[in-house]
Amino acid sequence: MAETSGGTRRPVLLGLALLGVAGVLFVLRRPLLMSAPRCLAGRWHGCYDTANGVLLVTLASLPVAVLAAWVLARLRRTDGSGVFRMSLAEVGMIYGTVPFVWLTLMPGPGAGVVPGRVSLVPLRDLVTMGPVGIGGNLLIFAALGFFAPMRFAACASLPRILALGAGCAVVVEVAQYVLRLDRVSSVDDVLVNAAGAMLAGWVSRRWWRRPAEVTADPRLPACGY
Repeated sequence: MAETSGGTRRPVLLGLALLGVAGVLFVLRRPLLMSAPRCLAGRWHGCYDTANGVLLVTLASLPVAVLAAWVLARLRRTDGSGVFRMSLAEVGMIYGTVPFVWLTLMPGPGAGVVPGRVSLVPLRDLVTMGPVGIGGNLLIFAALGFFAPMRFAACASLPRILALGAGCAVVVEVAQYVLRLDRVSSVDDVLVNAAGAMLAGWVSRRWWRRPAEVTADPRLPACGY
């Protein structure tokens, strides 16, 4: 019965993912088409340095990510149950996080000239972010929070997911300041990023990896420790 349930769950999850991607494509079809010629021509400017271009490349590479997860699962066929979940989690953490981090570290017009700016007063910047800003910040480490506890049992708790998201957000904010990217390093960004990771982890809790499933593999790192 467990095998049947797992076999049924995979197509459902893939179907929901495809529907979500189709919805995103429909809503963003116009801005994506604007950046398509430059991306197809391999031009950096107008593709990889714009939000539309990065989103287009991310969506276009979805089949590659799915194929990578499938290949990893096939290679682990002898490792017991849950191999597809583990492989999907590994690919998902990278695929769903790198594009958002890339956008966050994209330099502004005054990069290298404008000194780094810091905002350390909690909730002061939150009121000026707006729905789009808050939503974007929630998504930056959402994939990490969603998939990390599915891959690592050490991450399978909301406080640890929150700490992982906050730690990664701090690294990004420090990089923005040190690299002088003409961005404001804000404590509110850290708070919202961490909250997004924790909320995504809460959504995926039924698929978390439990300590009993962990095999003796010294190569598996702990979660944020």
